[in-house]
Amino acid sequence: MSQGGNSQSISRHDQVLFWGCFIALVTTAFGFITRVFLIDTWGRQFGLDEPQKGELLGIGIWPFAVSIIGFSLIIDRIGYKTAMILAFLGHMTWAVLGVAAFFVSQDTAAVAAQGGIHSTGYQMLYWGSLILGLANGTVESFINPVVATMFSREKTKWLNILHAGWPGGLVIAGAVTIFIDQVPWWVKVGILAVPAVVYFVMLIPLKFPIQEREAAGVSYREMLAEFGILGASVASFLITLQLIQFFQKAPQTPFIILGIAMVAAFGAYTQSLGRILMFVLVLIMMPLATTEIGTDGWITDIMKGVAGESFHSGWILVYTSAIMMVLRFFAGPIVHTLSPLGLLAVSSLLAIIGLLSLSFTAGMAIFVAATLYGFGKTFFWPTMLGVVSEQMPKGGALTLNAISGIGMLAVGTLGTPFLGALQSNRQIEVLQASEFAQQVPGLLEGGKLTVVDNRSIYAIIKYQAIDEKKLNELLEKGADTPERKQQWQATLDKLMTQGKQRALADIAVFPAIMLAGYLGLILYFKSKGGYRAEVLVGHQAVDEQFTGGVHGAVE
Repeated sequence: MSQGGNSQSISRHDQVLFWGCFIALVTTAFGFITRVFLIDTWGRQFGLDEPQKGELLGIGIWPFAVSIIGFSLIIDRIGYKTAMILAFLGHMTWAVLGVAAFFVSQDTAAVAAQGGIHSTGYQMLYWGSLILGLANGTVESFINPVVATMFSREKTKWLNILHAGWPGGLVIAGAVTIFIDQVPWWVKVGILAVPAVVYFVMLIPLKFPIQEREAAGVSYREMLAEFGILGASVASFLITLQLIQFFQKAPQTPFIILGIAMVAAFGAYTQSLGRILMFVLVLIMMPLATTEIGTDGWITDIMKGVAGESFHSGWILVYTSAIMMVLRFFAGPIVHTLSPLGLLAVSSLLAIIGLLSLSFTAGMAIFVAATLYGFGKTFFWPTMLGVVSEQMPKGGALTLNAISGIGMLAVGTLGTPFLGALQSNRQIEVLQASEFAQQVPGLLEGGKLTVVDNRSIYAIIKYQAIDEKKLNELLEKGADTPERKQQWQATLDKLMTQGKQRALADIAVFPAIMLAGYLGLILYFKSKGGYRAEVLVGHQAVDEQFTGGVHGAVE
């Protein structure tokens, strides 16, 4: 893996270390995409509405933040290898619980009697997903600082190459899952164990490097000060929100007090508000994570009805992931041409256009719109990590991983349920405006649907949902023949699909917010003479403006 030009050389040991980290990230993608592909199956099996499905998706995402931020505070002391071992144990635990959930859920009558979400099988999926999220966060807690340290002069480039492992895993696991579509779903859950064993065997005998921040003699307090009270406040708010939802029947006050206490303790120790730039990047990371991870989590389910019999809707996610994988390997020259912030601004614009296009296209034209969306989301995550690592190197593992943690916490806590609520609201809007609603006796009253309930998540995300039981009763009562009932059901399915798809246009507001933020940062750095990477130890960045920029992928 020698590099051309001014690129850093890499030893055989470090090559194995890098690719072991790469495969560890591939494993996290296996866990993510198999759950995405199965969420509709689980929804039917356990009687979940759209936001409830979003909550099940979210429980596999937001714990990522708990482990990545938590380990970032102690990983320099316990060591990267310890974190790797814990991640492996978490991945294997999910594989076991996920497989077991299938076999205890085969009695559908028992599942229904237990109320679906209260059944043993669902609880195994729920708690297993939480452990998976913790394991995935633990993976990123060590791979990001390891790679940023090994390639301290080319951070953005190599973090992009590392994070090609995420879409690479989506492509591999997605294609395999589609090809084995007819097998029992426990097989799809269990395939995660394969890459998990591979990265464990590769990494367990290796020596991990000392983090750049430690090598430069930057103290632990200085590292925390880069994140500061502002960053801690955002993390604390999201964690408190998730704890309140997680322990719904418990009083909220203790969690609120705990959140305030965490910020107060952090502030008392660091005596720093933190870098304003870090705070701005944290705020931008929340819509970024929702745009990429949140939309990826829903896209297969959203486009299922649109794809119909033409193709498996999972191919959309696999296709956009393939685009991401290839382009991330060639991040260097792209970053060199546009600069990190310029690349992020262009990516946001492409994501806006892609999501708007996906909200109304049909047939194979979907893949044209998906190409724009795929190009747009490709560089979001790793380039943001590169910017943080280049601008806040004193923050070490904490700032580098906290930005990922807050992003995943935001999408898991707010993003996926909110995207589910957007779909539900759009479905009601489409159904209410349709001629079909006027044909079914009792479905409309005063121009409003009679089968709609008001619901909320955290008392923050308020939405309306169609009561499917009431709707089915009206269809049964109103249809004068079985053929009419079948015709109505087909029309209803089409309208529900349209509602879901149109929600993608609403999601475009998130990359629009990001675009505004990046344009503001570009103007800020321009006022300071241009974007420059900060360096700690005895070297300069390969590029005088930012780290990255060699020609080719891995020459």
